[in-house]
Amino acid sequence: MSDEYDENDLKRRMDGAIESLRKEFAGLRTGRASAGLLEPIKVDAYGTPTPINQLGNISVPEPRMITLQVWDKNMVAAVDKAIRNSGIGLNPVMEGQLLRIPIPPLNEERRAEIAKLAGNYAEHARVAVRNVRRDGMDALKKMEKDGDLSEDEQKAFSEDVQKLTNEAIKRIDENLKSKQEEIMQV
Repeated sequence: MSDEYDENDLKRRMDGAIESLRKEFAGLRTGRASAGLLEPIKVDAYGTPTPINQLGNISVPEPRMITLQVWDKNMVAAVDKAIRNSGIGLNPVMEGQLLRIPIPPLNEERRAEIAKLAGNYAEHARVAVRNVRRDGMDALKKMEKDGDLSEDEQKAFSEDVQKLTNEAIKRIDENLKSKQEEIMQV
């Protein structure tokens, strides 16, 4: 069998799509404090957009509170501004170099919006998995056409690819379901 079809590579790429989905889900606000909530925020530090977690220690001392201990006191105002302008609806309270970020409870309408956004993220992940499936199927068809695989082998491998795809989509749906339940919790 040639290098064109690699089941492990397909699985790795599908797992990558699921991992990417998990990271996107971590950035969704659920009404509970999570350090992942601040991860997508970039701060203009020293002329360079810098991830917020590279400018201080993020911790979650309470279920509805995130604290950010900024290392450089000259950056506190910039970090505060970046959080306020991030569009996630958080308003930090400055206490010296410590930013306390209370997580306000979400109203029902906002919960529904976030749940819908989670659904969009999941759909993007499904599309990515299907694209990987298509690549695998195309490689198998090409190998059959080139005479590297018999028709029966191609069918067997196609079933394996489909099985991988079904498993990946099932995992995406499970992640989505649990995230939506978490979002809708009051």
